[in-house]
Amino acid sequence: MAVAVQVGAVKYLNVWRNLALNPPPSIFKPSANPNSNRLSLHICRCSLVNEQQASFTEQEKRLIDALVGIQGRGRSASSNQLNDVERAVQVLEGQEGVPDPTSSDLIEGRWQLMFTTRPGTASPIQRTFVGVEFFSIFQEVYLRTNDPRVSNIVKFSDSIGELKVEAAASIKDGKRIIFQFDRAAFSFKFLPFKVPYPVPFRLLGDEAKGWLDTTYLSHSGNLRISRGNKGTTFVLQKKTDPRQKLLAAISTGTEVREAIDEFFSLSKSVSKDEPVLLEGEWQMIWSSQMETDSWLENAGNGLMGSQIVKNGQMKFLVNILPGIRFSMIGKFVKSGTKTYNVTMDDAALIGGPFGYPLEMETKINLELLYSDDKIRISRGYNNILFVHLRTDGSK
Repeated sequence: MAVAVQVGAVKYLNVWRNLALNPPPSIFKPSANPNSNRLSLHICRCSLVNEQQASFTEQEKRLIDALVGIQGRGRSASSNQLNDVERAVQVLEGQEGVPDPTSSDLIEGRWQLMFTTRPGTASPIQRTFVGVEFFSIFQEVYLRTNDPRVSNIVKFSDSIGELKVEAAASIKDGKRIIFQFDRAAFSFKFLPFKVPYPVPFRLLGDEAKGWLDTTYLSHSGNLRISRGNKGTTFVLQKKTDPRQKLLAAISTGTEVREAIDEFFSLSKSVSKDEPVLLEGEWQMIWSSQMETDSWLENAGNGLMGSQIVKNGQMKFLVNILPGIRFSMIGKFVKSGTKTYNVTMDDAALIGGPFGYPLEMETKINLELLYSDDKIRISRGYNNILFVHLRTDGSK
């Protein structure tokens, strides 16, 4: 039993020592709130790609733009997405950020983990505690105290609490922090005391130790790139892009309406360019109305699956069963500065090379509220609000 506990603890510390916080891709679902379609929104006719945050440089914005839309903090990223992130990271690491970041006050504070490269394997503890998209992951760095510490935190929710794993830290040089884990505990909102997590740190020796190099720290103190002792790369932020905040709210299913309202309010100061229905493949990740009991009705109304926009045509595509897809093709015509008339009338069930036609027709008045090369927010069938995420990697 003692051997088993120690082996499990070693796996646990390997996870945290390398900040190997890579949850599986989430399955975005429409809001379960029956009143979620009662939204008070400010219509945006512009793009936030160049707005993002005034405190980010152009090169930092390129990295953030590459991160937008990546699910699972990197675990479910496509090869194109990973390449975009890697190139942006290399550019920043080659530039002059804050010199000797470990000596700067800007490294202090709570950082949210936005992206990490994958470790070789995931332990059972990793899958249990951090392998879930709707948990937020943070790292706290406090080096200028009588008890210097680096802590990794899994925040379950505002109402539940968090798991905090702490390490005693010291500065080796201008980039490297050396640390050794020595305690871990749950902090639950419904309990007035902390619940220790039983890890025998003293018995783990070198397995409880590690180091973290900060290879780039922004002069604003809002963006950090670090590399762990096993070569893992981390991108952490103190301040997030409005699109990142919106996608985080959708992935966790919490306060989505508030996040959308905030998103639109932040975009009011941007130039009033007309939104454009961009070509590409767009995955529906959230709607203000729940799906009905009929999957065929959901698919035909765009409440499921993806939309492919190309050459004046729109296709709804839904994977029903392994090897079986629902497809519906139609045309759209621009009817106003930000509105389109969409007629979907060519539906079929497709299995391999065979198709079974379906008699269906859907007419939609599509209103674009926001659009850039990553995210599209629109009002469509039955005045339902939709958020689509681009998945084809095109620009």
